[in-house]
Amino acid sequence: MEFMEIYDQYYSRVRKFILAIVKDEWAADDLIQETFVRIRKNMDTIRDPSKTSSWIYRMAYNLCQDHFRSLKKSALNGREIRQKPPTLQEIFIEKELEQRQMGACVQDQMDFLPESLRTVLVLYDVMDFSQKEIAEILDITVENVKVRLHRARKKFKAILKEQCTFEHDERNVLTCDPKDSIKNNSTF
Repeated sequence: MEFMEIYDQYYSRVRKFILAIVKDEWAADDLIQETFVRIRKNMDTIRDPSKTSSWIYRMAYNLCQDHFRSLKKSALNGREIRQKPPTLQEIFIEKELEQRQMGACVQDQMDFLPESLRTVLVLYDVMDFSQKEIAEILDITVENVKVRLHRARKKFKAILKEQCTFEHDERNVLTCDPKDSIKNNSTF
């Protein structure tokens, strides 16, 4: 596959992906540019064209993580103080929740999952990557992806059961409310 074909096919999706992660258009533009510079530089390393997509997203994801590490390092050195940037998982969890209209309760509860479980859950359930693609992106085995996905779902289900109440609203849409807010509302 030629570079311009890759660029045309993936640019808008990679841009959306990176922008959703960093939530800063200036930084996103730099990271998108760096992603495609690296793609062009390393195109000859792609042996299996079927892995092009996961290779590109892994590169973009790694560049975003490098960006966050450099921000954190800068903040620690006192040169720049910023709020902690949202993680990839938090961003895509937010998207998933909006799409399913589950409200803030589920999003808040997802934060209780360890990052390794959250990442796999988001990549599989939100981003619709295959288990094999996730394994390639995270540089783990497919078996490890399956285990993490199973553990994430099991643990998340337990968290939701303990922390939330689910009901259907007037539109017959499933909603989630924290159990604490139900208790607090009953005192009025």
